[in-house]
Amino acid sequence: TKSKDRNLGFALSELNSMISNLNLPESVHEETARLYEKAVDQGLVRGRSMESIISALIYIVARKQGTPRTLDEISDASGIEKREIGRAYRYVARELGLRILPAKPQDYVPRFAGKLQLSGEVQARARNILKEARERDLLSGKGPTGLAAAALYIAAVLEGEKRTQREVADVVGVTEVTIRNRYKELAEKLGLEDELEEKSN
Repeated sequence: TKSKDRNLGFALSELNSMISNLNLPESVHEETARLYEKAVDQGLVRGRSMESIISALIYIVARKQGTPRTLDEISDASGIEKREIGRAYRYVARELGLRILPAKPQDYVPRFAGKLQLSGEVQARARNILKEARERDLLSGKGPTGLAAAALYIAAVLEGEKRTQREVADVVGVTEVTIRNRYKELAEKLGLEDELEEKSN
């Protein structure tokens, strides 16, 4: 129908602007558009805001494709409250039968490092820290963004590109307390305390 086409056109232009705002690849754009059409066909958008459904689908697809965005980032890009996106996310995931695996901390490293203007060496070091932490089972039950932030903070200090906990917290969208807690755990369990102390001075 005409009105369905018009609504879809409007939804897809909204999707375009969010994808470019969030700097996501074309593959995320295509998959989100496909799922949105499916959601419309199944009547899932009726009675819900189009933006919240699109936001939820971007959240799901970006994570599935290994380029996750935080709910804060998606909320900023869409102007929709985090709580509403969270509700829409659970609803569409259930109705469309989408299995969502937790995001991996290392998937966040390149983007956060880019925002903090950290080098490739720092990124590689942060990924190694996370890999070692995973092998020692230090990651389970902890938020992936906080872990990525702490690993980058440690790696930046070790590579002589120190950023303050505040700078990292602002970019990542977690509290300084979260970074401090994760940082202490990782430094202690991975035996990095002495080296960090030496490099911090």
